[in-house]
Amino acid sequence: MALALLIVLTLLGAPVAAQEPVRVGVLTIRSGPIASCGRQMEDGLQFALKERGGAIAGRKVEVFFGDSAGQPAQTRTKTQELVERNRVHVLTGPVAAFEVYAISEYIRQAEMPIIISPAAADDITQRKANPWFVRATMSGSQVTHPLGEYAAKKLGYKRIATVSDDFAYGHEHTGGFQRTFEENGGKIVQKLWPPIATPDYGTFIAQIKPNVDAIYAGFGPTNGQRFLKQYKEFGLKLPVLGMVTTTEESSLKSMGDEALGVITAGTYSAALDTPTNRKWVQAMRAEYKDDPGYCTIGGYLGVLFLEAGMKAVNGRVEDKAAFMKALRAVSLPDTPQGPIHLDAYGNPIVNVYIRRVERRDGRLMNVVIDTYREVSQFWKYDPATFLAAPVYSRDYPPAKNLE
Repeated sequence: MALALLIVLTLLGAPVAAQEPVRVGVLTIRSGPIASCGRQMEDGLQFALKERGGAIAGRKVEVFFGDSAGQPAQTRTKTQELVERNRVHVLTGPVAAFEVYAISEYIRQAEMPIIISPAAADDITQRKANPWFVRATMSGSQVTHPLGEYAAKKLGYKRIATVSDDFAYGHEHTGGFQRTFEENGGKIVQKLWPPIATPDYGTFIAQIKPNVDAIYAGFGPTNGQRFLKQYKEFGLKLPVLGMVTTTEESSLKSMGDEALGVITAGTYSAALDTPTNRKWVQAMRAEYKDDPGYCTIGGYLGVLFLEAGMKAVNGRVEDKAAFMKALRAVSLPDTPQGPIHLDAYGNPIVNVYIRRVERRDGRLMNVVIDTYREVSQFWKYDPATFLAAPVYSRDYPPAKNLE
């Protein structure tokens, strides 16, 4: 009788393992300079699951967290634990670019579906594309390609100095900014690379050339907060541009006037004026007493991708090939950050927002001042030509205008 029931359920396409929870492994960071992003990512994920009553496609969801502490070796260890000890069906996270590079080969060998979110490592959906990866957020240079063009063409800047975190994420988004800024007539005349764990940026701020039009500050959340505070203390008045995480919402709440006027590019802003985002921000403020930011939407989108993929396979995540194919076909026409669909490499094509920090209703917010729609990770370049060149790094594009 049991065998007959199993055969009937299979023929009907019903999820055989409906009584077993779907086990989701979350790679996060809970200590160190990127921990604020990890906490917000967890908030976004937990809120999305709460909205769904802890179940997706008829199956309860069981979540396991792996704290990497922002260390590549520990990221690999935690990934292996989640896969082999907790027997998760799917992973989401990690937070940092260097973490996803560290686990790529293991993910390939284990054939483990992973929804990358919010890590912005460029090459995981480019030259090092992995069939078990799909990304819910963005690549680092995907948002700085528009910002470089914006700085040159709309702000009219000619000479910029960059100061960015010295690790993969910093290298890649700074490289994207440099490329389009210089292609549109600007010059990067100075590049400074503080270590990611820099406690005091004074020695780097003191080096900034006084004869530039602006600086590009490419930092993760906590570092961006610290840099901008010390930048103001030094009395510098040069305009500041930056990456989405330089003025991440998790840090803005602790900032003051030093953040006002900073222009950044990203795929999300809590100030984005759409019905879906207004409703989501209101709900997140009620739940967490805080504005959601890029890292929060990353965790939230991870669940939206999981939901879309699971529904497409009737909850049967055990069929990993079919589930992965469904994840690569996800299209979300209306999310808090706007529409999302995927390219052939598993990376989202999304709106990129140019944001300026302003004070609204007594709080600092990243107010959207311009929008680039349907932006690809390859910007306006031919993908094959783009991929034939090296990944953005400390040395690429070549810094031909340094003084």
